[in-house]
Amino acid sequence: MQVTKLEHACLVVEQDGARLVIDPGAFTRPVEETGVVAVVVTHEHPDHATTEQIAGILERNPGIPVLGPAGVAAALAEVVAVDVVTDGEARTVGPFSLTFHGTRHQVIHSSIPIVDNTGVLVNGTLFHPGDAYVAPPGPVELFATPVGAPWLRIGDLMDHLAAVAPRRAFPIHEATLSDIGFVGHTDRIRQVVEPAGEVVVLAPGESLTV
Repeated sequence: MQVTKLEHACLVVEQDGARLVIDPGAFTRPVEETGVVAVVVTHEHPDHATTEQIAGILERNPGIPVLGPAGVAAALAEVVAVDVVTDGEARTVGPFSLTFHGTRHQVIHSSIPIVDNTGVLVNGTLFHPGDAYVAPPGPVELFATPVGAPWLRIGDLMDHLAAVAPRRAFPIHEATLSDIGFVGHTDRIRQVVEPAGEVVVLAPGESLTV
């Protein structure tokens, strides 16, 4: 399974010629892949999905399912009928076995409504949490780790990673950080994950195999 990181929170996962797109938002280049069998959107915030991105993907890959929690269904209703998923549910699309974990976005501030957020585990291997300190039960092989966000305090993230103890992690959700801030936060991730595990830094467009 090949995992390609695009800008910010967007991933393209490929297996056996089929592609799964996760969180194609406003901070990500237009996603122009073909061979897409499904799109997963963890939550409704525009840095994770926009109607323009979803419409473009559907134009190139008509009829594919878009999966996400109830808030995503409401946000994308003008372009697609979302298959609503929540914590504990599972779907299979092409070669991808998907399980969903968590229900709510991390708190940003008491004045800001908390939206639905459901992370996705792909083929029992790759976990994308969306915007929450959530993880599937059991060991995590590859963790897409948010590294910067209005809701993220680096100490809380370090505690979360220590509890999850992924074998490998790579930072995502970097668009809110300067280059210097990205390096500093990634170093904190390394402090927790290594030496028992490994941290891999992927520039947008780079891939790893798992």
